[in-house]
Amino acid sequence: MLVPQTVHHPWDVTPEEAIALQQRLAGLVRLEPLSTPPRTVGGVDTAGDPFGFRLRAAAVVLSFPDLQLLEAARTEVDVPFPYIRGLLTFREAPAILAVLELLDSLPDVLLIDGQGLAHPRRMGIASQVGLLLDRPTIGCAKKRLVGTHGPLADHKGAAVDLVHQGEVVGAVLRSRAGVKPLFISPGHRTDLATAREIALACCPRYRLPEPLRLAHTLAGAPA
Repeated sequence: MLVPQTVHHPWDVTPEEAIALQQRLAGLVRLEPLSTPPRTVGGVDTAGDPFGFRLRAAAVVLSFPDLQLLEAARTEVDVPFPYIRGLLTFREAPAILAVLELLDSLPDVLLIDGQGLAHPRRMGIASQVGLLLDRPTIGCAKKRLVGTHGPLADHKGAAVDLVHQGEVVGAVLRSRAGVKPLFISPGHRTDLATAREIALACCPRYRLPEPLRLAHTLAGAPA
């Protein structure tokens, strides 16, 4: 499948140019509820040496809300951009775009292992990939990048706002009782309430949303 891109920019950039690109693109992100309930959800993840220059990327598509696996793909690509905090997109997005090309169709909503709005420049990997594809995306991170939050109850579904510089940029979500929370933020063409609702609906048994759990397993499996 040829993945349509509505926004284009070079990937061979310096860190300073990457930051400037993020600052420019941030104004194009749309935060809005979904116009129709999703019928499919997808997940993408990458694996590899964080300081090396080759990544394995995996993508899955599941039915929603019953979360049955419909499609999966995996590829491996060279990635010349180093790991730099806040610039994860420029390292991982080319691999993500490459593996999405292998799917028969894109999911209605794509979950990405990383930040969306909860980013210093409001342009985490979920926001930037969503903007490039003009597709609803949700950032589901295992660790906080920015912001502070209040106490979080221990039961499944508990959530509190994640606040950065006076702005609510995401939610801290307990996807399973007794485990560390997830940091959920809207990417593009979703809002926080939608992102939180879909992320939780994708966690029937495990801490990670099922699309990301399956993509993570596939990306890390031996070739």
